[in-house]
Amino acid sequence: MSFSLHPALKKDCIKLGQLELCRVLLMNDSQFPWLILVPEREDITEIYQLSATDQQQLMHESSYIAEQLALLFHADKMNIAALGNMVPQLHIHHVVRYKTDKAWPAPIWGLFDALTYTEKELKAIVEKLLPALELK
Repeated sequence: MSFSLHPALKKDCIKLGQLELCRVLLMNDSQFPWLILVPEREDITEIYQLSATDQQQLMHESSYIAEQLALLFHADKMNIAALGNMVPQLHIHHVVRYKTDKAWPAPIWGLFDALTYTEKELKAIVEKLLPALELK
């Protein structure tokens, strides 16, 4: 079976590139720097369903993405979560948080409608992310 991305992720995100295991997506919400990792394995909804090797690779890639985001955006805190209540396909959110953001200290989910990137904002964030992340 070949990998296919859940329609909600296709609709809400912009593909940035690829790591060894995961597709790297930018959430199209300019209120928070926010990447999503999606392991390219078919019919996986939970981390424990991945092979031990893939679990280790996912942890490595998640830590790498979190560190790069924290450094690039000077995060006060990184929020990392695999929820799956709305989109069952395994995907891990990496959200840069600031003590000054409009949701702090609450979680961001469900509080605000997305504010999509303008063309100029999207170009700027992609140009900031791509050199740092070294994606395929």
